[in-house]
Formats: sequence, structure tokens, C-alpha cells
Amino acid sequence: MNNLLNEIKGCKICKDQLVLGPRPVLNAHEKSKVLIIGQAPGTKVHKSGIPWDDQSGKRLRIWLGVDDIDFYDPTKFGIVPMGFCYPGKGKSGDLPPRKECALQWHSQLFEKMQGVELMLLIGRYAQMYYLEKTVKKNLTETVWNYAEYLPKYFCMPHPSPRNGIWLKKHSWFEREIVPTLQDRIQTIFKD
Repeated sequence: MNNLLNEIKGCKICKDQLVLGPRPVLNAHEKSKVLIIGQAPGTKVHKSGIPWDDQSGKRLRIWLGVDDIDFYDPTKFGIVPMGFCYPGKGKSGDLPPRKECALQWHSQLFEKMQGVELMLLIGRYAQMYYLEKTVKKNLTETVWNYAEYLPKYFCMPHPSPRNGIWLKKHSWFEREIVPTLQDRIQTIFKD
């Protein structure tokens, strides 16, 4: 696993398309029990090199009901985004994650991570990639129907502050689904 992680951290497959250059950000271990598949690092995470080291990460840890120590323990949480490097700025936020990462690295990583009990699919890109034909027509429907994808996947919106409007409009997520997510996380780590 260490050789693979070093290979990924040295990846330069799409260096010419990355405005800030390559800096793959992930955290994984053969014994990871929960796998977090988000979008791609933002500028703050690109700078620090620490996954979810921003406001989105703070909200995500609240949703999961875990502290920083547990969250950054790779034997508990593997963090493998759809795109490992900051993709650049678009018209209404960051560009989509680069497709090369998931195609090149995900299956190699997941082959070595046989203890994963739950994959958190955060945002539409991860959901569309992993749920394929079973994904609903939009993120809201996919998240609302999260139970259909259990026990393997748990579908979530992105915890970005930019999603504040979505979260207010769909308050059922934090009221009804987050407690279920926290219970599932606690159950996994009790074993």
C-alpha cells in the first residue's frame, strides 16, 4: 500500500491542466473501515496537503459525529476523492474533479482496502461514478433515497458552505439522515 500511495502522491498525469500544479491529496490505509469519496481538494486543502482541512471538513466531521483525531486516522477513515488535485476555478466555484484520478487509481487502491464497510459518496460526481445506472435524476433524490444504496454506500450532499441554500431548503437531511449516518459510523467503530 505504501508504494501505491507514494506513486499516487507523485502522479503528474494531468499536470498541464492544473493551474496550481499537481499535489495529490488523499489518506488511505489497508485497514480503513469507512471510505470517504468526495470531489477534489479546494485551494486551502491544496495548500495544506491535508484532506478536508477547511470549512467543508469541519461540517463533514460534525455530520459524522467524529473528532479530528478519529477522522484523520486512516485505519478508520480512508479519504480518496474523485480528483486528487485542485482542478482550478470555474464560473460558479471550482471546476469538476479531473476524471483521470478515479480511472487510474481508485480500483488499485480499493483492491488493497478489503476492510471497508461503508463508502460515503459525497456529491454528485462520486454518486454518478459509483452508482451508475441506479443513481437518481438529481442529488436531492439520490440523498433522499440513501437507504436504497446501503449497506455499501451512503449518499450525501457536499458539506461546502456554498451548499447552505440546499441544506436550508432540504433541512430533512440534517434532521433525519445525519443521525442515521452517525449511528452507522458508531456501529462500525464499535466492532
